[in-house]
Amino acid sequence: MTEDRTRSLLELLINVSREVATALDLRTVLQRLMFASIQHVGGERGSIVVLDDLGKPVDATIVYGKQLHEHTTQQLRDTVERGLAGWVVQHRKAALVRDTSKDERWLRRADDADEKSGAKSALCVPLMARDRLVGVLTLVHSIPNAFTEEHSELMQAIADQASVAVLNARLYTESQRTARVMTALAEGAAAINTSLEIADVWRRILNYSMQALQVETVALALKEQPSEDLVFQAASGHNSGNIPGRHIPKGLGLAGVVVANGQGVVVSAASVDKHYSDLEKFVGIEMRAIAIAPIKSQGKVIGVLEAINPIAGTFDPDALLVMSGLGSLAGTTIQNAQSIDRLQKAHQRYRELFEDSIDPILITDWEGRILEANRHAVTISGYDVEQLHTMSIDQLHEVKWNSTGLNFETLRDTDECNYESFVHRDKGGTVPVEVYARRVEFEQSDSIQWILRDITEKRELDSLRDDLTAMIYHDLRSPLGNIVSSLEMIKSMIPPDEEYQSMLAIAHHSTARIQRLVNSLLDINRLESGSPIADQQASDSFALIQEAIQDVMPPANGREQKVVNLANANLPQIWVDRDMIHRVLVNLLENAIKFTPIQGRIEIGAQKTEDGFVKFFVRDNGPGIPAADAERVFDKFTRLRGKDKPGGLGIGLAFCRLAVHGHGGEIWVESELEKGTTFFITLPMKNI
Repeated sequence: MTEDRTRSLLELLINVSREVATALDLRTVLQRLMFASIQHVGGERGSIVVLDDLGKPVDATIVYGKQLHEHTTQQLRDTVERGLAGWVVQHRKAALVRDTSKDERWLRRADDADEKSGAKSALCVPLMARDRLVGVLTLVHSIPNAFTEEHSELMQAIADQASVAVLNARLYTESQRTARVMTALAEGAAAINTSLEIADVWRRILNYSMQALQVETVALALKEQPSEDLVFQAASGHNSGNIPGRHIPKGLGLAGVVVANGQGVVVSAASVDKHYSDLEKFVGIEMRAIAIAPIKSQGKVIGVLEAINPIAGTFDPDALLVMSGLGSLAGTTIQNAQSIDRLQKAHQRYRELFEDSIDPILITDWEGRILEANRHAVTISGYDVEQLHTMSIDQLHEVKWNSTGLNFETLRDTDECNYESFVHRDKGGTVPVEVYARRVEFEQSDSIQWILRDITEKRELDSLRDDLTAMIYHDLRSPLGNIVSSLEMIKSMIPPDEEYQSMLAIAHHSTARIQRLVNSLLDINRLESGSPIADQQASDSFALIQEAIQDVMPPANGREQKVVNLANANLPQIWVDRDMIHRVLVNLLENAIKFTPIQGRIEIGAQKTEDGFVKFFVRDNGPGIPAADAERVFDKFTRLRGKDKPGGLGIGLAFCRLAVHGHGGEIWVESELEKGTTFFITLPMKNI
């Protein structure tokens, strides 16, 4: 190379460096570099494509003569993935194509046909800065063989001189873009998070999206459960009134793609996009360009944010980044707003239930001070709400401290308790109540809820039952004893005629049943009051079973049922009140007879246990007892309701439980619907 040529090259490179180094805007740097290359190297047109650190195109300048041409993302992608520029990107070295019609590296377009522009010559060099590929520079001449090796060397020299400036401009542009995006998102966060009212949140998201993206219309859709269809909740802008309520089935359209992939899309021509669906058309809106970003919360897509028709005609390169950021901000805010909305609705429902409850309800703190009271609490106490707020719970009713614990320690440990008490009314007098106290969270504070259920009618009913019980065993016991004595005398006086004796046996059996009922009522009252069983003696277990079977044979024979004794005659003796346990076994057998079908089978038996008890059982093949009623059947005056269920007073099993427990034993039931029921009792052996 001659001295003059070297000097000229240095001057050229200095001029190029000065041209591109005095600007930081990437587009300006690219345009200056492109025009300088065409001016000093030659050619009628050219392009510079800038790549990011992953090798993806981020910007470009395309020049035809002296005119700049717009480009699309797809054009940039085609340029660096195929053709001459793609070869240079892949091999990272310059390429000289003297005749484009004879080089396979040239990506032929329709314009390259012979009847049009025909064959050309081309140069393409990499832009390398600090061992990083930052772009590719291409020049095209309309005449084949117009470019030589000297042109290629000059082109590479210019590229090497300008590549650092291109990299700096790209980094500066990226930093500026990041700053713009961060500013937009910060402003968006401030705008969106101003309120947590769900409707207001939607309005703020839409309004800010319109301002930030400069579009005609924006819409917000959320996934509906359980279908996961997208349902548009709100929209703003041009002809947006018909958008809310529109459905897009799961997985369909551009929105479905965004939800499935979790990534936003920008479509510059919606009508030709393969994923665009008629389902996404909105009445009165010509869908030209669309940007859709996912709305995410806790890593999951919960909906989409859709921007339609940018006012400038095309979306800004940062549009999708801004939308995705807004989608993330919106997702968190929407979830928070929905949670607040659900909480407010739940609170409202609680307040409605609290006020409308048929029972009086009060809320207190852990000092017992009344914080809230519903209408029925006011009614039952006679105090108004303001008066109740000045009172403590122990002023309103007699707190059973043995149930709640002193200073409510039991409630703190077990969370709930119940007992019976009396409410002191404002004008005097009391109301019997059943109290249910439990620990609750009220108005975001740890509190106690008191339900005071009025049991006036229950007390009156219990009193009537007690009066009836007293009448039965006081007014019937003495006359019944006279009848039994008379029947015994008649038995010795009448001739041993079979018909007479049969009638006498029926009368005797019926009076015995009445006697057992009266004695059981008497025993229930005595055992409930805590009186111990005094008349205990050693009793033959097997003999007790036989006597009980003998007493129930008349009703069993009447129903053609078979009563089977499975007990061993060598059973140990038990320490019991013989008459009371005889009535327990008879009660269990009679209960089995009532519930066993005609011609059914009842079994009774017993066996010794290892812990000093004898375990008796009575088994039937009746309809069985529902699991929910297994414990309730032992309650006094309780009868299982239902079709074909035998009637009764509901005291037999209550007596059995009191009697067995009074002896220190246990009683329980095992049952399977439609397969039968087995009652078990344990009683202590003699000297144990």
